[in-house]
Amino acid sequence: MDDGGRDEGLGVVVLAAGRGERMRSARPKVMHEVAGRPMIAHVTAAARALAPARATVVVGPGMDEVAAAAAPWPCVAQTERLGTADAAARARARHEDAGGDVLVLCGDTPAITPETLRRALARRRAADAPAVVALGFRPEDSGGYGRLRMGAGDELEEIVEAADADADTLEIGLCNSGVMAVEGAALWTLLERVGSDNARGEYYLTDLAALARAAGRRCAAVEGPAEELAGVNTRAELARAEAALQRRLRARAMAGGATLIDPGSVRLSYDTELGRDVTVEPCVFFGPGVSVGDGAAIRAFSHLEGARVAAGATVGPFARLRPDSEIGAGARVGNFVEVKAAIVEAGARVGHLSYIGDARVGEGANIGAGTITCNYDGFAKHRTEIGAGAFIGSNTALVAPVSIGAGAMIGAGSAIAADVAPDALAVERAARKAVAGGAARFRRRRGGGRGSG
Repeated sequence: MDDGGRDEGLGVVVLAAGRGERMRSARPKVMHEVAGRPMIAHVTAAARALAPARATVVVGPGMDEVAAAAAPWPCVAQTERLGTADAAARARARHEDAGGDVLVLCGDTPAITPETLRRALARRRAADAPAVVALGFRPEDSGGYGRLRMGAGDELEEIVEAADADADTLEIGLCNSGVMAVEGAALWTLLERVGSDNARGEYYLTDLAALARAAGRRCAAVEGPAEELAGVNTRAELARAEAALQRRLRARAMAGGATLIDPGSVRLSYDTELGRDVTVEPCVFFGPGVSVGDGAAIRAFSHLEGARVAAGATVGPFARLRPDSEIGAGARVGNFVEVKAAIVEAGARVGHLSYIGDARVGEGANIGAGTITCNYDGFAKHRTEIGAGAFIGSNTALVAPVSIGAGAMIGAGSAIAADVAPDALAVERAARKAVAGGAARFRRRRGGGRGSG
């Protein structure tokens, strides 16, 4: 590696051109999300941890969203889907003059870890320097996976695709993950020799092992965890990948000092940050971009995304924090409260049944039940400013843009459309009108009695 930590002898090629017909989706397969981000982004994140000097993602025609998800890594297109070897060859111009090693990855293995990739790369760089190192695994259902035919020790003799395998080969338990570490100087020459004389008429990347051995080079295999290396081709497999990532994320959160009362009911995102002594009650959903400070409590059935919760704050139960929400230290956001693009400062309380959007609730302020910041006028969003220590009575509508001064009080049931000065008391309700006997006359006109309600 160079002094900056970059591995000058490593290139990465990610194969992501598959349509994924078995997903029954209009979206490219690798764009389906696991733990809050597309599969392709999980794979590139794992590979970036190895600090490769060069990286290329191979996409299909018109896969602009895949290219965007893979950024800043450059993409090249496989215009005709002729097989995995042909896809890898699309990256040749970006890698062949660099030498070193090339790590070929699949864009549909979102659970793969940098540690497993490092093991494959280390085996490629061992003293005996095998030309090709394949990552293998033992799934519960071998299904359509290719099989690794092994010799003595970790010697890899060939990789046989399931469609071309005989009955004996299909009994082999060690399967091909599609991930390979290949000597860069040999890769492009070997790819030129790959043919399409097989059951599918495609150019298989898996032929590299047999071709390398035919040229007198050694090949090897490294076995990795099935949970990491299983590919995603169907919705059921996508669900299994999600479950695998969730187990990993929950274990990491608890190891870091968070308490998950019912871990299996909590859904985390890839970037969820939970501080020490955070308590998460059952059935909480964390979307991307959430951080929770030390000692905070997230109570049952809450939904958080793109939000920051400071130390000692309490959220929920049944609360929703939408993007760009900030909950200050010791603040409380209670049941059936929604907060969006708003700051609830330290010690403030929004207890229940309220909507706080495009607003700032000052330190120590109290927001009564049923309060709404009316932030949208049908054309634009407007902000509401609520000062420190203000008291907003229940069932209040604050019609933005509006400012409530520090220490001000708003009477329950008010509709406030003009600024209120600090420490002022504001009550704005329609005058009461009571018409004697009016209810009885109304019912007679409708032709009914009192009714049951």
